[in-house]
Amino acid sequence: MKILVTGANGFIAKNLIAELKNQNYTDILEYNRDTDPALLDTYCQECDFVYHLAGVNRPKTQEEFMEGNFGFTSALLDLLKKHNNKAPVMLSSSTQAALDNPYGKSKKAGEDLLFSYGKDTGVRVLVYRFPNVFGKWCKPNYNSAVATFCHNIAHDLPIQVNDPSVVMSLVYIDDVVEELIKALDGKENRNSDFCQVPVTHTITLGEIVRLIKSFKESRTTLNIPNMGNSFEKKLYSTYLSYLPTDQFSYPLKMNVDDRGSFTEIIRTMDRGQFSVNITKPGITKGNHWHHIKNEKFLVVSGKGLIRFRKIATEEIIDYYVSSDKMEVVDIPTGYTHNIINVGDTDLVTFMWANEEFNPDKPDTYFLEV
Repeated sequence: MKILVTGANGFIAKNLIAELKNQNYTDILEYNRDTDPALLDTYCQECDFVYHLAGVNRPKTQEEFMEGNFGFTSALLDLLKKHNNKAPVMLSSSTQAALDNPYGKSKKAGEDLLFSYGKDTGVRVLVYRFPNVFGKWCKPNYNSAVATFCHNIAHDLPIQVNDPSVVMSLVYIDDVVEELIKALDGKENRNSDFCQVPVTHTITLGEIVRLIKSFKESRTTLNIPNMGNSFEKKLYSTYLSYLPTDQFSYPLKMNVDDRGSFTEIIRTMDRGQFSVNITKPGITKGNHWHHIKNEKFLVVSGKGLIRFRKIATEEIIDYYVSSDKMEVVDIPTGYTHNIINVGDTDLVTFMWANEEFNPDKPDTYFLEV
């Protein structure tokens, strides 16, 4: 299948083309403003499906809206007619097509032209009125508030929010791409004349900014965003794509003494805390118990012995652990416990606790095993 993609250097097109290639659609005819115009005639003769993603949204003059969003669409459809090519045509429109402004009028004109083309030729046409699309590779300081906020906050640049109460309707780029690829097989999500992406998000501008700022602060607080919230998960992925290339890593606070070290990695509000513990050879750590706090230990390097004793009893229970056999050891409540490095190298243990450490209520009581 030969797939024509106009506006191939644009935000949606870049993501679409990358995923088409991931799914082994290799015969992609990419057309953009720098492509030799003569190639469009050839592409319109050969293509089996058209993703018409080219458009104008930041022109120098208002006349360019109609020229880019209506004029180029007309030229594209004329070439398809010239070659009697019945390939389905998908058009990227905007929710602003319902508004009375120059951009919206030009998008509406492009829609009407495509619908007429479909009626005249019997070709399957698909018109998507996208709301604000966000995700990786979107150009900041252009026409996307999310891209601008992510880029500027990540780069310590100022942002401007005129009205934080403004409600935005957004759709994530991967959801857009998934829907567009389904359309190749005639499985588009259609509502009357229009097609639509089934997953959209509604949120205020102020809340978007608050979340993005919290993402930046998470490198200090170690608090991971709520991955159970679909929008927050997608926004965090988007934010990370705008990090400066020399800031992919960040330091952690290592609590070091002559026994080794203990370093928190991640905190969550509802899924506990993750840390790495390094114990020097011959050293014992722990000798305490908890009421509610419970933990999981996983030795990833070295050899260790984890010992347990139920409080007010005498029996000691031993678990030998090493990186030779990856296994998780649960640390139940009501058992005093320790971990001993019985090897010749550092013992490295990945630890999870079911709650964030609270210095005012540590729930940790010293007692020798």
